[in-house]
Amino acid sequence: MKTMIEFKDVKYIYKKHEGEETTAIENISFTIEKGEFIGIIGHNGSGKSTLSKLINGILHPTHGDVIVAGFNTKDHSKIWDIRQNAGMVFQNPDNQLVATMVEEDVAFGPENLGIDPKEIRKRVDEALETVEMGAYKNKKPHMLSGGQKQRIAIAGILAMKPKCIILDEPTAMLDPSGRKEVMDTIKKLNREEGITIVHITHYMDEIVEADRVIVMDNGRIAMKGKPFEILTQVEKLKSLRLDVPQITELAFQLKNEHLIDDDKILTVNEMVKKLCQ
Repeated sequence: MKTMIEFKDVKYIYKKHEGEETTAIENISFTIEKGEFIGIIGHNGSGKSTLSKLINGILHPTHGDVIVAGFNTKDHSKIWDIRQNAGMVFQNPDNQLVATMVEEDVAFGPENLGIDPKEIRKRVDEALETVEMGAYKNKKPHMLSGGQKQRIAIAGILAMKPKCIILDEPTAMLDPSGRKEVMDTIKKLNREEGITIVHITHYMDEIVEADRVIVMDNGRIAMKGKPFEILTQVEKLKSLRLDVPQITELAFQLKNEHLIDDDKILTVNEMVKKLCQ
């Protein structure tokens, strides 16, 4: 596999007024391969949002290097190459919707890249179909639900043909229905389109199907591994002020009561199968 993102001994310090400094990221190194679905979790203030802004070149490392699709984010001449390769979806979709019509909004990014109008038309239609919002292309964004708005924001990134999408708590402001819409879209983009996904969230159940999980705490990587390796460490996660999926919590308790012999259970189907045995 080809490396999509690499952090090399990265440190980031926020400089405040009157010379005060806060270290948000402390000596982090890791790689993300092309086509991977990576979940990044952590409590508020753990550094996960700073991490996302470092990937997209919104912030630049105080120390170390962030390499995205072969480009160093410190190279200001390559910033548009970086952002075309790694699109960013934020928590509040209203902050990303800029036009009065859905299709105009999705076309905004490609237009700014100077793409030919015929190609833009093709990209807009394809992006809207991919997120299953083609029927809404002539609607006004402010008339849509939260989940639909977020899918339009994702379509706007897709129209720029990125190899990677970074999602910074994209479901935080959505109801359960909207969350499901967005998560289904994210998983579809990863599986069917081969797009690298970096999904930053505090909802543990959203990273159950990730390839790997990174747990942040106080600006450092506290844990990393496959979902079942991370999410089944119930006591460790709670010590990091994180919740665990209800099914994982149930499996943990049932194993402690010697009612089942395996607590590496992440989904309802896995639990049903285990109990039927």
